[in-house]
Amino acid sequence: MKNLMMFIKQNNLIITLVFLLIGTGMAFLIFSFASKSLINIILLYILTLMFIVRYTNNYYYGAMAAFISIACANYFFSYPYFKFNFTQTEYFLTCAEILAITLFTTTTTSHVKSQSQMLEERDKQLVEAEKEKMRANLLRAVSHDLRTPLTSIIGEISSFRENADNLSEEEKNDLAKNIYDDAIWLLNMVENLLSITRIKNSVTKVKKSSEAVEEVISEAVTRLKKRIPHANIVVSVPNEFLMIPMDAILIEQVIINLLENAIIHSESTKPIELKITSNNTVAAFHIIDYGIGIDENRINDLFEGFPAREAHTADNRKGMGIGLSICKTIILAHDGKISAKNHEYGAEFYFELPKEELNE
Repeated sequence: MKNLMMFIKQNNLIITLVFLLIGTGMAFLIFSFASKSLINIILLYILTLMFIVRYTNNYYYGAMAAFISIACANYFFSYPYFKFNFTQTEYFLTCAEILAITLFTTTTTSHVKSQSQMLEERDKQLVEAEKEKMRANLLRAVSHDLRTPLTSIIGEISSFRENADNLSEEEKNDLAKNIYDDAIWLLNMVENLLSITRIKNSVTKVKKSSEAVEEVISEAVTRLKKRIPHANIVVSVPNEFLMIPMDAILIEQVIINLLENAIIHSESTKPIELKITSNNTVAAFHIIDYGIGIDENRINDLFEGFPAREAHTADNRKGMGIGLSICKTIILAHDGKISAKNHEYGAEFYFELPKEELNE
C-alpha cells in the first residue's frame, strides 16, 4: 500500500491518463452495447473524475481531466460523431456542471487528505513522545537501580578493607555474600538492558518465529532457578501444544523478570504459580503469588519504569524499577498486552501474546 501511494504521488499525470483511458473505454462499451444516451456517458466520466481526484494530489489534474472528459464526450459520443460540435446551447451547461462537480469533489477530497495528513503527523508526534517517555523512564530507572547496588558493593568492600583484621569468619562470609548478591543483581540488570537493546524503540516490532510455549517456560524457569535456587514455581500448561510467534529470548526475559519480582516482593513462602491459558486468538501467561499484594497507589504506573517509591524488602536495591518497564516494552513490541492486579490472596501479573502474526 505504501509503495502504491508513493507511485501515485510521483506519477499523477500517468494516473490521470490511465483513468481517462479506462473511463473512455467503458463509455465505448456502454455506447456500443447498452445505451447511446449522452447522460449515461457524462455520469460515467463524472465517476472517472472522482477517481482521478481521489488518487492525485493537485487541483490541476482534476481540472485537466474535466476538460479532456468534456472534449471526449463531445467528440466521440455526441452527434455528429467523431467531430467537435460546440453549437448546442445545452452543451455549455453540461460543461459547467461537470466542472462544478469536479471542483467541488476536488476541494472536498483535498480537505479530507489534508485532515488525514494532519492525523498522521499527530500520530507520529505521539509515537515520538512515547519513545521519549520510554527513554526518560529507562534513564531514571537505570540511575536508581544500578547506582544503589554499586554503592552497596563499594561500601561493603571499604568495610572489609578497613576492618579485615577485626572481622570474624562469619562476618567476612556475610560481607562476601552481600557483595555476591549485589553483583548478581547488577548482572541481571545488565541482562535486562541488553534485552531492551534488541528492540529499537517502544513501537518497533521484533523478529518473531514460531516457538513452543512449554519449551520457553521450561528454559525461563531453569534460568531463574540458577539465580534463585530456592524458587518454588508451580507451572500449569494446557493440554494443547501451543506454538506462538515470538522472540523466545525476550519472552524468557519477561517471564524471569515477573517471576523474580513475585518472589522478591510477595514476602511469602508459598509457591508462585505460572499458569498458561489460551483461546482462539491469544495465549495468556499468568504469574500469581500469594503474598502481600501490590500497593494500589502504584498499580497505574507500575510498568512505567519509575523507581519504587517504597520497597517492601529491607534491601531497597530490589525496587521493581526498570524490570517491569522492560517487560511492557517487550510485550507491546509483540503486539501483546500486559497488566497487573491484586486478587484476594496476593497479586497477579498477566500478559498475552497473539497466536497469529498480526498483519501490518
